[in-house]
Amino acid sequence: MAKVLIIAGDFVEDYELMVPFQALQMLGHRVDVVCPEKLKGEQIKTAIHDFEGDQTYTEKVGHNFTLNHSFHTVHSTQYDALLIPGGRAPEYLRLNPEVIILVQAFYQDNKPIAAICHGAQLLTAANIIEGQQISAYPACQPEVVLAGATYVALEMDQAVTSGQFVTAPAWPAHPAWLAQFNQQLA
Repeated sequence: MAKVLIIAGDFVEDYELMVPFQALQMLGHRVDVVCPEKLKGEQIKTAIHDFEGDQTYTEKVGHNFTLNHSFHTVHSTQYDALLIPGGRAPEYLRLNPEVIILVQAFYQDNKPIAAICHGAQLLTAANIIEGQQISAYPACQPEVVLAGATYVALEMDQAVTSGQFVTAPAWPAHPAWLAQFNQQLA
């Protein structure tokens, strides 16, 4: 089975971290979750984003998530694939040069990369999606287009695969997104 790395941070979207973490393990994959400047055993805070009929999503406090690996010890060669959840974490993680280098290494090694919601912000900051078809939360469309990709507007429960990338707009897409990502891991 595959070894998957998840890069997360405080106020990552709760469902977009916890569901893939558990589902991929249930399928037999090894999954490590890391956060820059935090060590194995430390926690990050999550947020729950919901669609309640407003012009944008709402945000509520989520669960604390205990990291099972330390960021400073990981290298792309230790993993078969990368998964990037959304929420607010990608907004500031994309400012960390070490995170960008790590994301670029997965791309350069042609390994599967799954991103959901605002996770596309790390893909755009890493400058690795030119020419690809990428979905993300609709508010990320300008960044995706400026990075040279074609933004794919999907229903919230759909996902798209383009080359090594599997992307989706938000957590309602988990069944489609994770199924497509799992096919890339086979």
